[in-house]
Amino acid sequence: MPSTTTEAPKPAVHDAVQGIAHGGDLGDVARRFPAAPRPWIDLSTGINPVPYAVPTLPDATWTRLPSRTAEEALQDAAMARYGVASRRMIVAAPGTQALIQLLPRLLPPSRVAIVGPTYMEHQACWSRAGHDVRIVSSLEDSDVVVVVNPNNPTGRLFSPTDLAKVAGFLVVDESFIDFLPREMSFGGQLHHHRGVVLRSFGKTYGLAGVRLGFAIASPDMAPRIREELGPWAVPGPALEIGRRALNDGAWLSATRERLVADSARLDGLLRAAGFEVLGGTLLFRLARHPSAAIFVQRLGQQGIHVRAFADAPDRLRFGLPGNDEAFRRLAAALGV
Repeated sequence: MPSTTTEAPKPAVHDAVQGIAHGGDLGDVARRFPAAPRPWIDLSTGINPVPYAVPTLPDATWTRLPSRTAEEALQDAAMARYGVASRRMIVAAPGTQALIQLLPRLLPPSRVAIVGPTYMEHQACWSRAGHDVRIVSSLEDSDVVVVVNPNNPTGRLFSPTDLAKVAGFLVVDESFIDFLPREMSFGGQLHHHRGVVLRSFGKTYGLAGVRLGFAIASPDMAPRIREELGPWAVPGPALEIGRRALNDGAWLSATRERLVADSARLDGLLRAAGFEVLGGTLLFRLARHPSAAIFVQRLGQQGIHVRAFADAPDRLRFGLPGNDEAFRRLAAALGV
């Protein structure tokens, strides 16, 4: 999978602040296509379609307030999985989105450069907090620099060496990095560079409803994030599920092998249907077709939801089908 790709046109500032469209909500699309076959196949997100098996949890995880011991056990698992030197640098949160919204409130009014186009909540949250936000096409110095790495939706990837050259407070959203080698993470650089690395749990482990994410933060920032989140930010069931999953290296390795094969299979279907595959990650592919809007309608009529982009109408993002039947339905809907 290439590490670089052609970037889509830059989104307008007002689009990032108002009416951001997200994937994953089938209610509206199901109303638009009432005759579509069921069940719907939701390919509009970058969430692993084959989730980690949720274990049976002790009753205490549901009936008691989350304990400090359980939170520290989760931090230890995250420290080992993400290759972080100190537990004090890891803050667990109720999802990465919560951290994206929190960080702009912790810094004074700043010049913020966001490498884009990318996940638009970053621009929305920094703008809403009163910062001077610019969308830039490549890494450049600023008071604050925000990078999604690998990027959503293009898959563009910067090395830690390149990121470390950037002057300014660095926010690196690594929500889709789990299946890349650990040394590609910027988390190991935060002893030397002021900033925050964001890690998602729900996307990789297919458990978005657990609402769990992590900030790996430089020593001056981790206590501030922890204080802002307040006590009991992550519920007991999420602490226990996250700890078990992060400690399960065999599952992660087997899942990566499956995703490598499935992403290649998806690329083959898209190319056979006349799409140009521009990039992506092991959890989604970005593809271009001059008749992309027609494909959205055709797929919707067949009960398949994909991610379209108002600012790039010739591009679609496809999540991975979760099984052979889903692949079969997608192939039929694409006409291949």
